[in-house]
Amino acid sequence: MVDVNWDQIESDYKSILKKLSDSILSQKERIQLQKKSSQYLGLLSIHKQIVKYQKDIVDLEKQKQKETDEQMRILFEEEISVKKSEEGELEKKLGNLLYPSDQMDERSIFLEIRAGAGGQEAALFVTDLYKMYSNYGLSKGWNVSIVDFNKTEIGGFKELIIYIKGKNVYKHLKFESGVHRVQRVPATETAGRIHTSTVTVAVLPEAKEVDVKINPQDIRIDVFRASGAGGQHVNTTDSAVRITHFSTGIVVSCQDERSQIKNKARALKVLAARIFKVEKEKAEAERRAERKELIGMGMRAEKVRTYNFPQNRITDHRINLTLKKLDIIMTGNLDDLIDSLLDWDLKERQKSSSLLEQSE
Repeated sequence: MVDVNWDQIESDYKSILKKLSDSILSQKERIQLQKKSSQYLGLLSIHKQIVKYQKDIVDLEKQKQKETDEQMRILFEEEISVKKSEEGELEKKLGNLLYPSDQMDERSIFLEIRAGAGGQEAALFVTDLYKMYSNYGLSKGWNVSIVDFNKTEIGGFKELIIYIKGKNVYKHLKFESGVHRVQRVPATETAGRIHTSTVTVAVLPEAKEVDVKINPQDIRIDVFRASGAGGQHVNTTDSAVRITHFSTGIVVSCQDERSQIKNKARALKVLAARIFKVEKEKAEAERRAERKELIGMGMRAEKVRTYNFPQNRITDHRINLTLKKLDIIMTGNLDDLIDSLLDWDLKERQKSSSLLEQSE
């Protein structure tokens, strides 16, 4: 259980409510206190639920010990197991409140998948990852669409950028950034030898206007003719858009929509997300350097996962998790992986100062 002085928190909460009743508070002070009040109330509410579960478990344990009928003892054990599971979920919820995660968690994302080492096999795996992420997104009720692509002759992609729109998309997929290694026998391999290829994934939270300001004088916009991802619907007009950002050297393009105006709007969103990512990584690197915590977490050059098809095995190297159900995961059933990464992220956050310490 999270180690917190709950009597002190309750006392602090009452003190905050008392301050809020003061009519001479400025608007800024009132907003800050209201936010703090809401945070404390949420913490206290979950803590009280946890205490109740703990009391129920103790009571059930006592009743089980007194019970002589074996069937009744089994029923008590089942109820205790359910209570402990529900208490565990509340503990996680409490931990997430005490140690807040990335403020970008609720945002939609641009997900960029690029073939690395391995030639055509790597390009084919880009397609496989696209299908995996698309199916996962659809299972969550998110909207998935292609922004830009560079297709190969045999059906793979050298590069594929997709937009996934929905609530908490970044929270669930932010740990996908990095190098994904695949080990399998390519369809073109006649001797049955296993090949190793790599694909890089970058997850960019969608930037808001307040995050990034793009100076119109700092970009060049070019237009060109687009074709569909399968070679179909070749446009006879210059509807595709390419934008170059002079300050950073970032170049983005969009050819998903039939309309040049829509492609320009989406390309500007991708550009803003990439600029935001660069600025965010720079700030994070500076903070890590100050604390001497250069751990490289989430950097794109880091090998994060291995997909071994002959052994039907997938391994996430950051959390040392291996699952023997690669076939199921490739269909988009990522919950076991994502949930484990979220648990790991919470433990990492608990090593830093809590919400209560930050607000002191």
